[in-house]
Amino acid sequence: PTEPPSLQEHGLDFQRLLDASAYKEAFRQDMIRWGEKKRHTDPGFFCRAAVEGALQPVWVVSDTRRLSDVEWFRDTYGDVVQTVRVVATEETRKRRNWVFVTGVDDAESECGLDQGVAFDWVITNDGDKVALDKQLEMLMQSL
Repeated sequence: PTEPPSLQEHGLDFQRLLDASAYKEAFRQDMIRWGEKKRHTDPGFFCRAAVEGALQPVWVVSDTRRLSDVEWFRDTYGDVVQTVRVVATEETRKRRNWVFVTGVDDAESECGLDQGVAFDWVITNDGDKVALDKQLEMLMQSL
């Protein structure tokens, strides 16, 4: 992936922000605040950046975080938009080293799509590779 402008602007190490390291956690709240300011000024800022230059007939835009993101894609591209939510139990997430952080994991950036969106697909990813592959195959066939 290319380095987002926010990282260039703040001199952050892009590769270290891609994992679940303490480095990422140290800057997470600052990144959220920066993103909120950008969204407040221009709700489509990140959505446009995600699709800039995309020419493929099918795009996967991962990690949308807010209802305004989903609404932007639906308003811009209409009925061809398919929303997919990937879920895992809290137990599974903890096994993957996730630890709840108050003020971060309960912020809109993490749970803004927990309500108010009727997802076209809900994929369960709790570690059962066969079950995951079946779900993904159904999704791929529909595309």
